[in-house]
Amino acid sequence: MLCRFTIIPDGGTLIYSGRPEDTYETALLYFGINPDTALVFHNGRSLPQDKKIEEGEVVLFPTSSRG
Repeated sequence: MLCRFTIIPDGGTLIYSGRPEDTYETALLYFGINPDTALVFHNGRSLPQDKKIEEGEVVLFPTSSRG
């Protein structure tokens, strides 16, 4: 199972190759990204991070906090 993560706004790309039961949270942790600091979208819709990866391509929006 492959999934391409396109990072907005810089357009960088990460490719995740994992197990069929892996979730978006698993992939984010694999890339060293704190799941609390990113949103995952597919076709303009936000995906829950505990969702199994089924899409071949998603967009990753880093978030920021001023706290």
